[in-house]
Amino acid sequence: MSQRYLGGFITDSFNPLSPQTTPTTLTYLVIAGGGGGGHHQGGGGGAGGASTGTLTASSGTTYTITIGSGGAGSTCQNVKGSSGSNSVFGSVTSCGGGGGGSLYNTAGLSGGSGGGGGGGSTSPASGVSGQGYAGGYGNAWGGGGGGAGGIGGNGTYPSPCIPGAGGVGILSSITGACTYYAGGGGGGGYNGASGGLGGGGRGGGGNTCQINGLPASVNTGSGGGGGGQNTPGAGYSGAAGGSGLVIISSTKVAASTTGSPCGPICASGKKVYIYRSSGSITF
Repeated sequence: MSQRYLGGFITDSFNPLSPQTTPTTLTYLVIAGGGGGGHHQGGGGGAGGASTGTLTASSGTTYTITIGSGGAGSTCQNVKGSSGSNSVFGSVTSCGGGGGGSLYNTAGLSGGSGGGGGGGSTSPASGVSGQGYAGGYGNAWGGGGGGAGGIGGNGTYPSPCIPGAGGVGILSSITGACTYYAGGGGGGGYNGASGGLGGGGRGGGGNTCQINGLPASVNTGSGGGGGGQNTPGAGYSGAAGGSGLVIISSTKVAASTTGSPCGPICASGKKVYIYRSSGSITF
């Protein structure tokens, strides 16, 4: 490229002596908080919604990160589990999972993934398109919460009598290791029936009679398990959903971070940052 000089200064718009910057390519996984399980043959909580994709960041770009909390499990009859909270990375938002229904207030709540229905529910709660799946209906036993990768199982009755299993989560290798995230919680059982299993994202299992549901692991975005029941009127509590997380894989090391993320971890030549609490990242 020819250059023009005035008084010894380079006047073209491109100066080969100036430092050149290359845009940073980012891959992200944004998991919202999972929903809590329902009470009394309760439905499992729905998993938090999962959003994945890539974008390009220019030098000096800052992204705010919010980690959604898991929803509380229901501790009262006729009360559904609480939905999880949204997780956010810049302009990308994943929606919190729906809470599971209870026996006497049967339908689960819609969310990133739908909560499972309590015993008696015949209509599943929906998940957000592209983020999660519907929960199962309860019939007489609790339904499984939807997962980010599959629908929740339906409770069956009278033969066989099986609570619904939580929907499977999604499998991601963004950290360099294949890991499941955001599985639905299992539905609660009755009179000795085993609770439904949690989804592949380590969702909380539903539980048998006289036992509360099992909570989801933190920072998985999974749904909490539904509570069991022994005799009419003697229900047990649902369990809390897991909090969410945000994972960012970058072609370059970030200029700065807040919120104490884990990283940078080197994975397949990329720099990976794992956020388990809210913060920000600048490139």
